[in-house]
Parts: sequence; structure tokens; C-alpha cells
Amino acid sequence: MEAGGAAARLVREEGARVLATLIRVTGSVDLAEDAVQDAVVRALETWPRDGVPDDPRAWLVVAAKRRAIDVIRREARRAGKEAEAVAFIPPDPEPPEVVRDDLLRLVFTCCHPCLAVEAQVALALRTLGGLSTAEVARGLLVPEATMAKRLTRAKQKIARARIPYRVPPAEELPARLSGVAATVYLIFTAGYTAGSGGDLVRAPLTAEAIRLARLLAELMPDEPTVLGLLALLLLQDARRAARVDAEGRPVLLADQDRGRWDFTEIKEGVELVGAALRRTPERPDAYVVQAAIAACHALAPSYAATDWDAVISWYDVLLTVQDTGVVRLNRAVAVAELDGPAAGLALVDAIPGLDEYPWWHATRAELLHRLSRPAEARTAYERALAIGMNDPQADHLRRRIAELPT
Repeated sequence: MEAGGAAARLVREEGARVLATLIRVTGSVDLAEDAVQDAVVRALETWPRDGVPDDPRAWLVVAAKRRAIDVIRREARRAGKEAEAVAFIPPDPEPPEVVRDDLLRLVFTCCHPCLAVEAQVALALRTLGGLSTAEVARGLLVPEATMAKRLTRAKQKIARARIPYRVPPAEELPARLSGVAATVYLIFTAGYTAGSGGDLVRAPLTAEAIRLARLLAELMPDEPTVLGLLALLLLQDARRAARVDAEGRPVLLADQDRGRWDFTEIKEGVELVGAALRRTPERPDAYVVQAAIAACHALAPSYAATDWDAVISWYDVLLTVQDTGVVRLNRAVAVAELDGPAAGLALVDAIPGLDEYPWWHATRAELLHRLSRPAEARTAYERALAIGMNDPQADHLRRRIAELPT
């Protein structure tokens, strides 16, 4: 069991890098996905029995390359195809920096401006983030069937348009930034609060998102969106160690031991917020504003000492550039802390379009709980559970239900 668990963890952690490399090598997202999936199955069959190889990533890349060659050979229809199949495989292992850049290349490939932004983000989450179609659909608040069609169309368009697999030159970077930033942020979000499974946090995903944000900052050091994105990820990640207790159960912000926060990340994040704000004196940037909100929480010495007026004011600014249901929900939570649960609930109930978002129901449930309306709170908690979330979060809601008077 231990060997199998270690193998599964390594496969999960290395999968995105291996897929990125195979897409570069083969030039086809579909072929790379099939080849990597075959390599993953082989790894999960052999590693628990024979032991994990010294270089798991290299093992997976070689196995996937062999599978890709086999597929092309089998489907060859004309002379010379087999020679072409062998030719696309580099004879020597790639140095680590090439593998690292493969991931950034994949982000920019998925986020080509010829694709709709929704398709860009969805495709990058599915390929780079390693999320299932269902998880991508949940994260982007669309039905799973719709997401499956969107992913298929995006991959077909990349193939037809022959979109190059590379980091674009400097003059093309701004046109890609919106999709790239959204992708990196959603990869972080998928790791920071896993949508399903037994873990609250998927640390490899959050670490990968922060690493990609740092690479973006190297490419575009004066771009406020990039500075704000990196600041936001660092300020949120700084709380990671305090977000779960010894049993792996979630610890809410109000109850976290702030002594366990990473103050090195907080310091860097706050400095980045300042730099980004100086670059956005006229039109606010959504990531910079979200980072400013995160800084309000990070700098508060205690939950009770949080400057909720400032938090709400920043949400008001955010709504001028990103007026979404989720932003309004987060603002309503802040209003509930400042003005009481009734004020917060009124705002939550006025938000349209979030009936399939579990945290809208969970937020309603919590505010109804505080207002001593147990029957309504129970219904809202149960609705949140029915939509789905990860196991630790679901267990937390069940405990809250158990606290309700009967």
C-alpha cells in the first residue's frame, strides 16, 4: 500500500511536466495525452512491484515517447512515416531548464489569442493543472458536458491553426496575459482548496502556480497584473500551514494560529502589492486589488483586529473591474463581519447565478446558523454537500449540521 501510494503521488506530481514535454516533442495535444496516460498506467502497474525509479520523470517521458512512436507507426499510411516518427524524438535527455520551460510554453500555447479566453483557461487547467474535466467544469461554473465539448474544440483549433509551442516574443506577451494569468491563478486555486478528494490542499499545484507566476514576473517585471498575481499567490500561500489541524481538518481564518503563517512570503507579497499599486494609479487591476485584500488579512494581528472597512472598500474597487457573483459573495462575507449576519445574508440572497456553486449555499448556511434559523441552515448545508467539495470541507459542514438544534 505504501509503495502504491508513493507511486501514485509521484505520477501525479510529475504528470504535468511529462505532458508538457510530450506536447513539445510530438506537436499534438491529443497524442501526448494518450501517450502519457499509457505511461502512467504502466508506472502504476510496475513501480509498486519493482520500486520507484531514481528519476521518475525521465522514466515517464521515455515510456510516453515510446508509446507515441508506436501509435504513429501503427497509424502510418504512407512511406517515410516511420522515419518521421523516429525523427521527432530527441536522442538525448533534456536539461532541467528545458523541462521547466516546457510548462511555460504549454501555458502560452493553451492561451493563444485565437482561442476564446474561457477555452484558453479550461485547456490549460486540464493539461497543465492535471485536473479532470469535472474539476475544470466545477472551477469555471459550467456543466461538465459543456466543458468536454469546449476542450475538444480548443485542441482541434490548436491543431488546425498550427499554433506554435513556444513562449512568444516580447511584443506578443500582453495579448496572452489575460488567459495566462487566469490559468495560473486557477491552478493555484485548484491546489489551495481542492475541489474533491481527501486533501484540503494539493501542495504541488500551489507550488507550481507560484513557480509559474515567478517565471512570468521574470518575463514581464513591470506588468502590474503579473506583480499582483504573484503577490496574491504568496499572501494566500503564507497561511497554508495554519489552514489544517493535526487531523487534516480545515481551520477557518478566524481560528488560525497566525504564528504559523509564513512571514517571509507575507513580506514579499506586501512589497509586491505596493509596487503593483504604484503602477496602477488610474485603472485598478483585478489581481492587484485582490492582493491588497489579502494583504489586509495578512497584516492584521488577529481576526478581531481585521480592518473590515478597508476590506470592503477594496471589494468595492474590485467590483468596478470584476463584477462577478463570487466577488459579490466574498464582499458579503466581509459585510457580515462588519455589520452582522443579517446584513451579509441580505447581500448573499441578492446574488444571482450561483445556485450550482457550493460556497454560496455554505455561506448562506453559516449566516443562517448565526441567525438561529436552524431548519433553513440545515437545508443550505445539505445543498452545498450535494453539489460537492473535498472530503475535509464536507466533514466540516457535517459537523456544523450536527451542531444545529433539532
